[in-house]
Order: sequence, then structure tokens, then C-alpha cells
Amino acid sequence: MLKKAEIAISMDGKSSWRDNAFVELLWRSIKCEEVYLHAYKTVSEARAGISRYLNFYNTRRPHSYLGWQTPAQAYFNALTPMMVVA
Repeated sequence: MLKKAEIAISMDGKSSWRDNAFVELLWRSIKCEEVYLHAYKTVSEARAGISRYLNFYNTRRPHSYLGWQTPAQAYFNALTPMMVVA
């Protein structure tokens, strides 16, 4: 029905709706927890505020879908050290 109405479906480069769903959730968090709470006067203020928020989001804000870990913890804990064989 969307194609017939010539409506583009928002997806990533691999046509995966799952990636787009993640980005939509991230943008909702950024808007609700940062952007809507601050009245930025300039683009540079907005960039700085959003940058600070993304740092907080990745390193200090626990996420339920990650077992209450931060994204940084989940990522770095998943990396296994390479063993050196002599």
C-alpha cells in the first residue's frame, strides 16, 4: 500500500527496519531527555548539549534492554581479550 502511494519507507542501507527502530528510540530519548528541556540559543549550544547528553547516554545511563548496563559497559564487556599463544 505504501509503495502504491509512492511513500518511502524509512530503513537503513540494508533495508532493515530494526536499525531504524533503534535510531527512532535514540532520537526520542535525545529529544525528551535533552532537547525539550533546554532552550538552545545557538547551534553551537545545541551541539554541545547533545554531545554531553550522548556521552551521558553511552557511559552513565543504564538501559533496561542491556540488563541495566550502560551501552559502553555492554559493548566493552562483550569484547573478549585475545589470548597470546607462545
